This record gives sequence, C-alpha cells and structure tokens, in this order.
Amino acid sequence: MSSIAIIGGGNLGSAIAEGLLNSGFITAENLYVTRRNTALLDGLKEKGVHVLNDNQKAVASADYIILAIKPFQVSEIIQEISPVLDGSRHTLISVVTGIWIQDLVELTADKLPIVRAMPNTAIAIQESMTCTCMHKVSNVQQKFVTDLFNQLGKTVEIDEKLMDAATVLGACGTAFAMRYIRANIQGGVEIGFNAKVAAVIAAQTVKGAADLLLQHHTHPEQEIDKVTTPKGCTIAGLNEMEHRGLSSSIIRGITTSYKKIVDKM
Repeated sequence: MSSIAIIGGGNLGSAIAEGLLNSGFITAENLYVTRRNTALLDGLKEKGVHVLNDNQKAVASADYIILAIKPFQVSEIIQEISPVLDGSRHTLISVVTGIWIQDLVELTADKLPIVRAMPNTAIAIQESMTCTCMHKVSNVQQKFVTDLFNQLGKTVEIDEKLMDAATVLGACGTAFAMRYIRANIQGGVEIGFNAKVAAVIAAQTVKGAADLLLQHHTHPEQEIDKVTTPKGCTIAGLNEMEHRGLSSSIIRGITTSYKKIVDKM
C-alpha cells in the first residue's frame, strides 16, 4: 500500500487525514502528519498515525506528499524537504490556495509529478467538491489521487486555467448555498415553523435535491418539472422568485466573485 505524508496538520490537513482513515483508503501505519505542535494531533496519534514535527522524515517515509500549509510557507517548506524529494518515487499534491503548478515546478526544479487540488470546507465531513489539475503524472498516480479525493467527496479534473472559476463555483459556492438555505429557513419561520424545524427541513431538502442531480445525472429543469403542476403552488413561487431576480442575482454574484479574483492577478 502506498504511504502518504500530510505536511501541515491544521484544520484542512487533519480533515484530510481523518477522512482517509474513516474511509479505509489508508491505514494509520501508512499515514504521516506533521505539525510544529504535535500535541494538537493527539487524536490522530491515538489512532496509530505517525505524528511528527520533522517534515523531512515524513517525506522520506511516504510516496505521496500533500502540502496543506499556508501560501507564504510553500517556498520555505519545499526548500526544507528538497533534499529528500525523489522524482522516481514521490508525487506532490498541493491543496494550497493561490499556488499554481508552475510555482511548484520552479520550486522543485520540475523533478517530480505535481497535482494541484482545490477542495472545499465540506471535506471535513467527506462531502467536498474537489477540483484537480495535474502535471507529469502517470496513469497510476492520476488514479491514486482521484481515488484519494473521492474518499473525501467528489472529484473532477479540470484545466488549471479554470481553477479560479472552480474556486468561485465550488468554494465560494458553499457560502452561496448557505445563504439560500438561510433564506429558506427565514421563509419557513414566516409561514409557521420554528427556526430549528425549518432549518432541518430546508437543509435536508437542499441535500435531497442535490443528490437527485448527482445520482440521476439529470438537468435541474427535469427535476423541477416533476414537482410543478399546472396552476400549482410550486410554479407560482418559482415565477415570483424569477420576477424578483433569483437566477440573475445568483449569476451576477458568481461573476462578481470571479472578477474579484481575476482583478487581483
């Protein structure tokens, strides 16, 4: 079985480790996680994970290296582990925001396969939408990385030029979905539910709607047609929302977020 070193056992790194263990994708004895203050990773240590504050030792013991650190730490960490990086063995996976493959290629002298991955916060419950792009990976490495992130949700491989757009749709999108659910809860309270019950109904309804699309591979309009009857309450509500600009507001929000990212470049 291949071994994995997660460099950076913070919130994201720890969530990845927990998800991989819970799914059975990897055994604790084949997982290495580093953090300066290892006491914060006692929970993983109790499960048998190798918890270290020595990045070089972790990398030397692993086949796949996941960088889960802050962007400003990338150059320093890669310089630190460079002496033990082996292009014939190691695959580098970065989940660091804003660090492009070309940045990693330059820092590593282009001597090993590189994967850039962008999960979202639902990775904490193994329901992430993770977008990946890859450089010089073999079919075996590509499959391993895809399988890895599929344990933590769903994965799609994209062109790196779309990574900023993926950030908006898959990461900012979590906040957009939460705002929609919040509005549903508020509407539910207005028509008679208490907030706690409304929250359960709203969240589960959205989860069920999403699962219909993911499992049936249908278009949203196909599922909408199933619950809109002539002169019914559903179509009346949908039309009122559209009159108030529901779809156009969401689209404008997405494009505004995207422009914010692009304008910073």
